[in-house]
Amino acid sequence: MKIIVPMAGRGSRLRPHTLTVPKPLIPIAGKPIVQRLVEDIAKVAGEKIDEIAFIIGDFGAEVEESLLKIAEKLGAKGSIYVQDEPLGTAHAIKCAEKSMQGDVVVAFADTLFKADFQLDKNSDGVIWVKKVEDPTAFGVVKLDDYGFITDFVEKPKTFVSDLAIIGIYYFHSAEKLMDEINFIMNNNIKEGGEYQLTTALENLRQKGAKFSLGKVDDWMDCGNKNATVETNGKVLNYEKEGFSQFPASAKIENSLIIPPCFIGEKVTISNSKIGPYVSIGNNTAIINSNIDNSLIQENTVIDHGNLSNSMIGSSAKYFGVAREISLGDFSVLDFLSKDVD
Repeated sequence: MKIIVPMAGRGSRLRPHTLTVPKPLIPIAGKPIVQRLVEDIAKVAGEKIDEIAFIIGDFGAEVEESLLKIAEKLGAKGSIYVQDEPLGTAHAIKCAEKSMQGDVVVAFADTLFKADFQLDKNSDGVIWVKKVEDPTAFGVVKLDDYGFITDFVEKPKTFVSDLAIIGIYYFHSAEKLMDEINFIMNNNIKEGGEYQLTTALENLRQKGAKFSLGKVDDWMDCGNKNATVETNGKVLNYEKEGFSQFPASAKIENSLIIPPCFIGEKVTISNSKIGPYVSIGNNTAIINSNIDNSLIQENTVIDHGNLSNSMIGSSAKYFGVAREISLGDFSVLDFLSKDVD
């Protein structure tokens, strides 16, 4: 089996954090989003993953190397494809056509999920969905009385279903999917100005393909700051047993840590209260602070921070007051003095 991961989007809703790091590589509870995604898929797939293909933008050699290492850790071959233009979900998959063979899971690296399921290989494919309050921003599906999908509708303007496609798909034959993607692109068939995967799925369904429904227990968005901080807290809660101990290299002095929290290597915490639901990246120092429900990356300094529902990037400095903030990499925010290093 192969996993295909389209992840070329700019992540504009998560700026300023995505100005320096592609969104799928932002750590959640100590691991990049895309690493957590492929690890979760590998767990539920129930079989060996032969290849993981990443479809990226112009992210640079360092990012490509880190993605190949993620595949290597799962015992899979890693492949890199580049999507030069944002022409839609079907176009993204087209970029990885050389890897689209046999059984594949296509997983867009925008979200994480919590689920316990098995792949239904008696159907032509499985589409994972979650009920949402406002389906107008999603692709949705309609079902027949037997639970098979009868319609794929992209971002419906009027209500047709509240079952939103979360961006994870299983296909028994990647070749058949590619035939439909090539058809819609060769004939310039677009929805909303882009080549949509839902168009290819609807064509397959009309030709007799049977798609069954996959449901997830939790669908965790990483689209903006608030959603990403919330997802960090959920992951910490789901995996709290794994975060019960902190690395020996961490120095915690005169401080209270309220679990669940992730604390990275060589973190220094003094005279502070941390948690619950806080992730702190490697080599970060926190002094005289009170922080809960926040995501803080590597090599950062926080002094006199009273933070909640906040996200602070790598190599940042925050000296200050009570605040809910979103501070990007290499930024400095100082409320304690007029002088900034």
